[in-house]
Amino acid sequence: MFSRRQFLRSVGGLGAFGASTAAYGTGESVFQLGVTRYNVSPPQWPADFPLKIAVIADLHACDPWMSLDRIAAIVERTNALNADIIVMLGDYVAGHRHVTHFIPASEWASALAGLKAPLGVHAILGNHDWWEDKIVQREGQGITNARRALEAAGIPVYENDARRLVKAGRPFWLAGLGDQLAWVAARHYRPVKRLGVDDLGATLAKVTDDAPVILLAHEPDVARRVPSRVALQLSGHTHGGQIRLLGWSPAAPSGQRLTYGHIRMNCDVVVSGGLGCSIMPFRLGVPPEIVLVTLGGSAPALS
Repeated sequence: MFSRRQFLRSVGGLGAFGASTAAYGTGESVFQLGVTRYNVSPPQWPADFPLKIAVIADLHACDPWMSLDRIAAIVERTNALNADIIVMLGDYVAGHRHVTHFIPASEWASALAGLKAPLGVHAILGNHDWWEDKIVQREGQGITNARRALEAAGIPVYENDARRLVKAGRPFWLAGLGDQLAWVAARHYRPVKRLGVDDLGATLAKVTDDAPVILLAHEPDVARRVPSRVALQLSGHTHGGQIRLLGWSPAAPSGQRLTYGHIRMNCDVVVSGGLGCSIMPFRLGVPPEIVLVTLGGSAPALS
């Protein structure tokens, strides 16, 4: 896993693209919105059990780049996909300082409360939801503002937890991992022994039968340790590199292989390119996306 400093240095080196490219990239980050679809058939998932999952990742709510009106449009577009379940993969809080207004958690959470799906809306937190909560960082404990806001809006937040869900009599498990980069290792906060609050073993220990498992993990890095007991891992964090040229990203905080798309490891992994921006309000070659994953049935082979 790249450190935040390495990521910042990598992104900083992109200034050579020039002013005209920057103008295009900024526009792409604000005005485009797509739906990226994956048909995935993990061996651990019954082929005759179709499940549609809508995925929202990395909103980074702030004006003018991710306004409440824009979040409302994302909610409307997501609901129109008619997914069985909606999952949100963290980083609701702004990830840079190039903003005109930081949107309070209660406001963006209220907008997200408009999401609707038969099997519900489920969330995990991302690193920025932890990093930007100065009280939690200083005290080294507590519930983040982001989590409080989501739960107040009726959206459950998973932190090393799992829940058994049922569709048409067919059970599966939804597991949510605590964030792997929750604590800021900086001198102005207390010393930290471990960056994350994640506990993969404890999370999967809550799975009590042989029904298939879907794992939500903000950072995709944990895929290298996820056992084949898990059918599918859904992640965000990388923004697809935020700049992606010919399938390659200059800034790849989780490594090139786990930067974007559908990857097969011990389990199938889908990494969303996300919706907002971190470090700077700039995207190029990886426009904002809602992801729709369909499990069950046949899927094209990966190269």
